[in-house]
Amino acid sequence: MVEKHEEDTSSSDSNSTEIPIPLEDLSLNKNSQISQDAEWVSGQAITPVVKEQKKFQPISNFETMAHLLKGNIGTGIFAMPSAFLNSGIWVGSVLLPVMAIICTHCMQMLVKSAAVMKKREGDFSISYADVAETACKTSSNPKYAKYARAFSITINVFICITQFGFCCVYLVFTSTNLQQVVEYYAELGWDVRIYMCFLTIPLIFLNWIRNLKLLAPVSLVANVLQMSSIVVVFYYIFRDPLPPVSSVPAFGSWGGLPLFFGTTVFTFEGIALVLPLQKDMRRPWDFKGWTGILNTGMVIVTCIYIAMGFYGYLQYGDDILGSITLNLPQDEVLAQVVKILLVIAICGNYAMQFYVPIPIMWPTLSKYAARYTSNDLAAEYMFRTFMVLVTLLLAAAIPKIDLFISLVGAFGSSFLALIFPPILEYVTYAPNISKITITKEILILLFGVIGFATGTYAAILAIVQEFSGTE
Repeated sequence: MVEKHEEDTSSSDSNSTEIPIPLEDLSLNKNSQISQDAEWVSGQAITPVVKEQKKFQPISNFETMAHLLKGNIGTGIFAMPSAFLNSGIWVGSVLLPVMAIICTHCMQMLVKSAAVMKKREGDFSISYADVAETACKTSSNPKYAKYARAFSITINVFICITQFGFCCVYLVFTSTNLQQVVEYYAELGWDVRIYMCFLTIPLIFLNWIRNLKLLAPVSLVANVLQMSSIVVVFYYIFRDPLPPVSSVPAFGSWGGLPLFFGTTVFTFEGIALVLPLQKDMRRPWDFKGWTGILNTGMVIVTCIYIAMGFYGYLQYGDDILGSITLNLPQDEVLAQVVKILLVIAICGNYAMQFYVPIPIMWPTLSKYAARYTSNDLAAEYMFRTFMVLVTLLLAAAIPKIDLFISLVGAFGSSFLALIFPPILEYVTYAPNISKITITKEILILLFGVIGFATGTYAAILAIVQEFSGTE
């Protein structure tokens, strides 16, 4: 067991632009005042406009569970059958829960570390990066203090990489599904990159929206459409009799396991969501624990992912494509409508994911932009447009859904979900930490590093082989 220690430390300076909000780990201060404009997207607490301080209105356990499920069930679910193709149906069925347990435990690490920071510092801004910075500054070992800012910046860098990676995946996903629908009816013969260019035009204007409140209806519609599409996909999976399990291999290939790792980490990378959720709860103590909301929600998410991966791969076998939506029958209106609705939904999700890195990047870049223009608003619009075009270029370079998901998951998500949490936990509790805990942290860290290295290499190799025509 980890022996938690407390020490008196003066409050450290924070460079965060977020409103300081205490982590309500054990009790809720009924007089806490925060802006109702403050919301969180993909786990990042964002306050686009602060008009007036209003009384804090916590959310119920049911609402927390709904937000947790919504934040962890995304486009990655449609790539799960392809991930099972890489791993094999039984190996995937075993490894996916193992990955879920490890990723969920890392989420618990972050929650516990944040609770310790609350006891040490009191009120401080709740975010993944701020918890890491505060842990270094208040550690019993003073040598960690000099790495505080670097740790915080590194986490924010990987958050930006991962979020823009999500946007690239979304652009590939939408353009590929749109291409399949249009080509079936019109037979234009256009390359998927042409559809990317057309979709980029509305995305540019959609991402000019600077107020999160205006994006909230977009997010609501996107979530409803996406959840409805998942139900329809399951309908098509079970509509026809399933082949015997023996019709697909139990084990895929050793080379496919790193790709499976990348896809699963991509789907389970919701770690930055947990702190804002717990902070907003009416009963935050219900979030942790073996039967807490976090564990319960992740069990539900894992079951849905296993069902999609197992039965989707079993139904379509080796014919499964990067997204199972591409395997839906093209001669049925319902299937085609689902693809169009998903295109609309994912465009909305693109805007929400794109919103996250802007408050991280733009405050610093705006200082340099001020040297060339006095119009801050125009400069920000140019920056937003430029970043959308960057995602277009990256998506056009790798227009393969499954490979792009594996690359983003292995390269970006593995750091946030697997590598940083054990480091953070060690810095938080050291030197009063047991050998068992240290061993656990080292094993998770090694697992994350090996997965990052092999997954990134395998994804890049598969991409090169895919577009060079070699095996």
